[in-house]
Amino acid sequence: MDAPAESLDERAQRVLEFERAWWGHSGAKELGIRREFGWTAARYYQVLNAVIDTEVAVRYDPVLVGRLRDVRDDRAQRRRTRRAGASGAA
Repeated sequence: MDAPAESLDERAQRVLEFERAWWGHSGAKELGIRREFGWTAARYYQVLNAVIDTEVAVRYDPVLVGRLRDVRDDRAQRRRTRRAGASGAA
């Protein structure tokens, strides 16, 4: 029998479950992060980004992780575009 596949640790599961619950909701997400994890929003997003970069997270919830990666990539592209526009304006 094969060895069990690497599984997502409890913290990573909690982060993904929290993100799934907040998707599409407006409101004080930062307050929810503080209440749920006791972290700043910056720390939460550091952890979230590290989690969604793992293959084990993709196996855990491929749709959620794909969506989160797309959102992150779109935001990064918009930042690059703004910077390129700002550096081109004199």
